[in-house]
Amino acid sequence: MTELDASAAYALQKMSAANAPSIAELTPPAARLQFDAGYAASQLKHEDVAYTAEEDWDGLRVKIWRGHGAEPNGRALLYLHGGGWVIGSIGSHEDICRRIANRARAVVVSPEYRLAPETPFPGAIEDCVVALGHLRRNAAALHIDPARIAVGGDSAGGNLAAVLALLARDGVAPDIAAQLLIYPNTDQAQDSESFRRFGEGYGLTAREMRWFRDHYLRTEGYLHDWRAAPLKAASLKGVAPAAVILAGHDVLYAEGAAYAARLADEGRTVVRCWPGQIHGFLSMSALIPEAVEAAHWLCDAWRDIAP
Repeated sequence: MTELDASAAYALQKMSAANAPSIAELTPPAARLQFDAGYAASQLKHEDVAYTAEEDWDGLRVKIWRGHGAEPNGRALLYLHGGGWVIGSIGSHEDICRRIANRARAVVVSPEYRLAPETPFPGAIEDCVVALGHLRRNAAALHIDPARIAVGGDSAGGNLAAVLALLARDGVAPDIAAQLLIYPNTDQAQDSESFRRFGEGYGLTAREMRWFRDHYLRTEGYLHDWRAAPLKAASLKGVAPAAVILAGHDVLYAEGAAYAARLADEGRTVVRCWPGQIHGFLSMSALIPEAVEAAHWLCDAWRDIAP
């Protein structure tokens, strides 16, 4: 097995020194506060962008970033933040949204979709479909090309993006040009080799993943629903081209790799793994320099799969 990158080991050391309780020991409101504060302390000063705005889209709060050099009638990304469908926010992921906007010379929009357990499955999916529809209908006002809209996200946000891509293929959600998946959750079985090998001591734990799943799904009846576990989808043929980032020391590695392999077999996909990295590394730019490298790779891959 590849060793941890020095930067990942340093980040884990910093987490341990903080002596914060596991998210699984907290209430959802307390976990949200801890998560947002931890990510804020782990990120570089936010990049300047050409334009920012906050708007209300059909009852959803969204934030918009226009990157430097974004061309009129250019590309746009609907970015869905991670956090296990329970925690995370626009604010916790502003660092990566600004970086993508600048590198891709694009407009990035992130919705504050409703969180579990207050709004369990499939509420977050419904909100993301609403946001995607609004983005497409109002493309002219945002100076973007509706045919060049991608969806993307990390972890649970990657799960939501993968589901949106399947819904778009099936005509249930608006068409998209690409999907950008960052260490996505794609299965709810939680019994892979990754869960056994990296379930403790590598940031995100197996116990925390169970906590997230229990709050989001609420019933075992949804465990095999492809809208919760896109790896269970009968076919991935016809979905938008994909760019996938994986972290080698991550409880979600195996399911992300399995989904990427299926995407590659059934469509156009580019995949890159950072074997020495941990879950969430793109959001730790002040601790892990590879975060910037990975974000830039993702933007360049987006351009390649959906010019």
